[in-house]
Amino acid sequence: RVTTRRFEGQVAELQVRAAILNRFSMLGRPCTEAVA
Repeated sequence: RVTTRRFEGQVAELQVRAAILNRFSMLGRPCTEAVA
C-alpha cells in the first residue's frame, strides 16, 4: 500500500516505514547483559 504516485516518493515512503518498523522491533527486544 504505497500512497504516493512518483517513484521517488514511493522510495522515501518505504524507507520511512522500514525505519519505523525497525524502531518498534528494537523497542520490543529485551536488553541482555552478561552477569558473570
